[in-house]
Amino acid sequence: MTLWTIKIGTSLLRGTKEISTKEIIYEYCKYIAQSKDNGDQIIVVSSGAVGLGCSRLGLKVRPKDLNSLQATAAVGQGYLMSLYESAMKKYGYNVAQILLTRSDFQSRESFKNASLTIKKLLDWKILPIINENDSISNEELRYGDNDTLSALVSTAISAKQLVLLTDIDKLYSSDPKLDKDAKPITDVHNSQDLINLKDKSSVSSNWGTGGIQTKLNAAQIATKNGIKVHLSDGRDPKILKEILTGSRGGTVFHPNPNPLGTTKSWLAHALHHQGSIYIDEGASYAIENNGASLLLVGIIKVTGDFPANSPVIIINFKGKEIAKGITSLNSDSIKEAIKKTNNKVKSKVVIHRDVLVLTRDLIE
Repeated sequence: MTLWTIKIGTSLLRGTKEISTKEIIYEYCKYIAQSKDNGDQIIVVSSGAVGLGCSRLGLKVRPKDLNSLQATAAVGQGYLMSLYESAMKKYGYNVAQILLTRSDFQSRESFKNASLTIKKLLDWKILPIINENDSISNEELRYGDNDTLSALVSTAISAKQLVLLTDIDKLYSSDPKLDKDAKPITDVHNSQDLINLKDKSSVSSNWGTGGIQTKLNAAQIATKNGIKVHLSDGRDPKILKEILTGSRGGTVFHPNPNPLGTTKSWLAHALHHQGSIYIDEGASYAIENNGASLLLVGIIKVTGDFPANSPVIIINFKGKEIAKGITSLNSDSIKEAIKKTNNKVKSKVVIHRDVLVLTRDLIE
């Protein structure tokens, strides 16, 4: 039995003159049902709400303003779910809709609750259909075409494999539309290679915009948590059947042999930091080499205004980010305490080791 997450991109659900959106979803669901019949557990992260909303409303051009996009998504999401429900019912399975925004992952409790809900649905042999909540999320809450969301969900439920279905056959060394010497990349074996690819894609005028960059982000999150990632061309739904029965995607990102674990992955990837804490040389050494918590005595300064239990980044005396963590004190309390710190008195723990992840662990 394998636990899979399958992310289906917007471009695959638009339909063409040859095949409708309904037919495409029915094809995907046929192979998903076959895999479930064989004992696998599957979660689908599906884009497409805005595109289907435009179709239902007769809009020829995708809206550009946020409120219109949200309203269009609200129309399209119901239709999208009806297609999945109808398709899976044909094969004897129920579906469940789960809509998420980044704010749903901002606390460890909500992160855990989301994973428990998904796991219960899987226990009941229901197919969870997950989408970003486009009808209410604003630009600050958006994940990016559901790629990052699929990786975070995979991490939350400890999936074994993540399939990113899109409209490209594999990853290339550069944009093949612009560079005739672009070479296909069939395997990415470690975190550093993945980071190098991300850095390269971010400076490309076309290759790095949207799709590729978010898929590399998703691959980094998932592989760092021990999940194998397949990037594949889903325009022919049969590729999903092949992957689910033992084949591979056009590019495979291999899992890190030393996974972060769900808590540290949540700290590293799900949270947006709300401030920065600068520390001295002694505190930096203790955190990076001795597995220590961050004590008040080691803090030099704080930037940003944040409440207690907020995610922050930790910056060493050289100005380099070395960790992320959850602070037990608000920014004002830390600033006031810094002024009164007495080295002879036992120092308070500001960030406990259990809610701290080292930056270097994300690239090794």
